[in-house]
Amino acid sequence: MLVYPHPDPVAISLGPLHVRWYGLMYLVGFLAAWWLARRRAASPGSTWTPTEVDDLIFYSALGTILGGRLGWTLFYGTERILEDPLSVLRIWEGGMSFHGGLIGVLLALALFASRRGKLVADVFDFTAPLPAIGFGAGRLGNFINGELWGKPTDLPWAVVVDGVPLHASQLYEAFLEGLVLFVILWWFTAQPRPRWAPSGLFLACYGVFRFVIEFVRVPDANRGYLFLDWVTMGQLLSLPMIVAGLWMLVVAYRRNQPSGNFA
Repeated sequence: MLVYPHPDPVAISLGPLHVRWYGLMYLVGFLAAWWLARRRAASPGSTWTPTEVDDLIFYSALGTILGGRLGWTLFYGTERILEDPLSVLRIWEGGMSFHGGLIGVLLALALFASRRGKLVADVFDFTAPLPAIGFGAGRLGNFINGELWGKPTDLPWAVVVDGVPLHASQLYEAFLEGLVLFVILWWFTAQPRPRWAPSGLFLACYGVFRFVIEFVRVPDANRGYLFLDWVTMGQLLSLPMIVAGLWMLVVAYRRNQPSGNFA
């Protein structure tokens, strides 16, 4: 078993300024998404330009940060808002929700599509493989912060934290939601697919991965298990993603509309 080394969550300190590893992971995610999008836009037959990619990442970053923060305060930190309404603005204190970030990104991408004269479906499909590297990096940031641990276990790959062997659920998520999700979607979107199919596959895969990992992840202390002593908020929020993703895949292949991301 690996003993958790309790790494310093602060990567760089410059006087009163402290740059945390978790914040740097967001930067890694956005840079990776930008590089991958530029590479995909440069592929033969792509209908995307480098300038459109730059604007896409800008809109996505705003949607991720604002949606992630607001989502966390609504899904997991309601009591904190009631006690201190201004806490929603103090992003540096921590607290980000994937599902809130997803909603924020979808709204931002819809605005981008409207302003660029693109179909929302094509923008969603083009973006589908881009965030996975950021998901993985973010979960590594959670591991460095020593948060979101899993349940106690005696499995040989457990991580011993203060004498207790635990599931490193952050690393499980980094592997599934990061590496595996990226490989699946990057391969799937390398050639033209029916409109809405990449978006549906993204929702279905992420939802399944998150739903499964929640079985070994300890729920937030202020939420606990919602019912049946095993259903968590993460599972409740992931289930609609799975249903919507599968439905979108079925509809996409039935309609078989060509993607607007390829000429």
